Amino acid sequence: MKTKKRWIENTIKAAAECDVQMPWERGARRKAFISRRTDAEGREICVSLAPIPSWMMEAVSA
Repeated sequence: MKTKKRWIENTIKAAAECDVQMPWERGARRKAFISRRTDAEGREICVSLAPIPSWMMEAVSA
C-alpha cells in the first residue's frame, strides 16, 4: 500500500498547487470585461443569463 499512499499524497500536493480558474470562479470578472468592452464600442447590449425553460420552472414551483 506504500505506492498508493505516495500516489495520493502527490495528487493532493499537485491539486493544491493548481492555479487554473474554473468557469464559475471567473464569472464576475468576465462580465465586467464584457461590460467594459461594450461600453467602449458604444453598443447597447446587456450581458445576462439565458432564460430558464418553462419546464424547469414548473419543477421548481411544484
